[in-house]
Amino acid sequence: MKHKGWFISIEGPDGSGKSTVGAYIEKQLTEEGYSVLFTREPGGIEIAEEIRSIILDPKNTAMDQKTEALLYAASRRQHLIQKILPAIEEGKLVLCDRFVDSSLAYQGAGRGIGIDAVLSINQFAIEGHFPDLTIYLDLSAEAGLKRLKDRVFLDRLDREALDFHQRVTAGYQEVLARFSDRIVSVDASQAPEKVAADALDYIHQRILT
Repeated sequence: MKHKGWFISIEGPDGSGKSTVGAYIEKQLTEEGYSVLFTREPGGIEIAEEIRSIILDPKNTAMDQKTEALLYAASRRQHLIQKILPAIEEGKLVLCDRFVDSSLAYQGAGRGIGIDAVLSINQFAIEGHFPDLTIYLDLSAEAGLKRLKDRVFLDRLDREALDFHQRVTAGYQEVLARFSDRIVSVDASQAPEKVAADALDYIHQRILT
């Protein structure tokens, strides 16, 4: 009988290095013989990417906070159904740059909607399909924003003030405490190679044993 795949998400504040670390992990696990699908949220497929462009467009300053949360959930639903779940059924290891925990931290805590309210929206969207393992890249809001200064383009959320990003990192800590059974924390202030190595250790210990 064919073994179903695994679902791993990478979380963290802006500037924590999720994309870079994810690429390291994808390369290493592929070399180990795993079939890896590296995707991202919001986005990953055409419909979800179109929603992403609306959410993150800097000109959309009038967007209501609950509208933002609902758009993220809608994008997530389409991504999950069209790309993530089929890949898992095929036996692939799905590595996703952000998933539901981002909404809990950014919209729940950062926007002040409330983690429980945003979780409720997303439970409808994902129907219990949480990651098998979540790697949280732990970095302060101040350090993350400092790294963003090197980016050519800053999206609508990147441009938020420091206090917003501080609420996000505080929200992540609450999410970590609530879902400690599936979330592990890695020090993201280290070199990307070391962050990736620490994350890979957790992946091997927790799900690839």
